[in-house]
Amino acid sequence: MSLTELQLRKANLSEVPQIWEIIQDAIEQRRLEGSKQWQDGYPNELSITNDINTGFGYVLTENETILCYAAIIFDIEPAYEEIEGQWLTNGDYVVVHRVAVSKLAKGKGIATKLFQKTEDLAIQQKVYSIKVDTNFDNTPMLKILDKLNYTYCGEVYFRGAARRAYEKKLA
Repeated sequence: MSLTELQLRKANLSEVPQIWEIIQDAIEQRRLEGSKQWQDGYPNELSITNDINTGFGYVLTENETILCYAAIIFDIEPAYEEIEGQWLTNGDYVVVHRVAVSKLAKGKGIATKLFQKTEDLAIQQKVYSIKVDTNFDNTPMLKILDKLNYTYCGEVYFRGAARRAYEKKLA
């Protein structure tokens, strides 16, 4: 699969049913892996609709087939204001939340490509930092962050639970 076939674009409200199906698959995958992440009714369809309405919902497509969904947020993440540890930078940053890959694309490195395309998008917007958090037991995401040279910065608390926080400087 070549990168030229993949397109990162804002999601449309008409795509919520497809995106929700991808999210539900990801929720089930996390459950099968024994994770508690996403097992409490979040994210849900309203989360996705809100992402899209605020301009934060993105899809990675190949020939218009949605392979991956993520919230890519060019704004402050309130949970990141308090960190047990230290961020690499204090300026503008992009946040990536709610990453879910279609089962059609499992094992094809799609989430990695999503992060690479997000880096390109951030640089186009003149934002040179990406911050992300994940569950301690989300091994696939931890591997992606390691492979793409994200730096572990400490812990943040999101919805009452500690999460591993990472940052990557882009310039």
